[in-house]
Amino acid sequence: MSSAPTNPDPQRPDPAASDRATARSARTRAAALAAAAVTVVAGLGLRAVAAGESAKSGGDALYTVLLLTLTVACAPRLSPARAATIALAACWAVEFLQLGPLPAELSRRSTLARLVLGSTFNAPDLAWYAVGAAAGWLVHSALRRAGRRTVQGILRPRAARGRLVPHDR
Repeated sequence: MSSAPTNPDPQRPDPAASDRATARSARTRAAALAAAAVTVVAGLGLRAVAAGESAKSGGDALYTVLLLTLTVACAPRLSPARAATIALAACWAVEFLQLGPLPAELSRRSTLARLVLGSTFNAPDLAWYAVGAAAGWLVHSALRRAGRRTVQGILRPRAARGRLVPHDR
């Protein structure tokens, strides 16, 4: 027997469904903002400990992950594939914008503009943005599936051991 409450009148929407969706969106937004903060720290840490191409390539990938997390924070109901596509498109747009003089000029005037817009077009960056989008999509998809299973009651926390186990049916 299902423990989920049933709606007595199928013609009328479940009034609690909207509340659950709002709470789920709020949790997703909070998690995405926390992930954005972790991504920024990871990017700054990478710049502090690495140099050369590895730092630049990793930074490009993390830039895309950051945009993905911010996309999810703004639109928490987007699918992982759509969020990754939006982040990748934004990164590519910024990179192609660097073909003109504006980003270079802004980067000379502002450290923030240099971090956000860059200054010079570099074709290999396009591939690293795709790597970041793919990594972000994989993590977002896995977390979304894990959250859905936990919420649906397939997994439940085992208090004694603090790990997830299959729900007894």
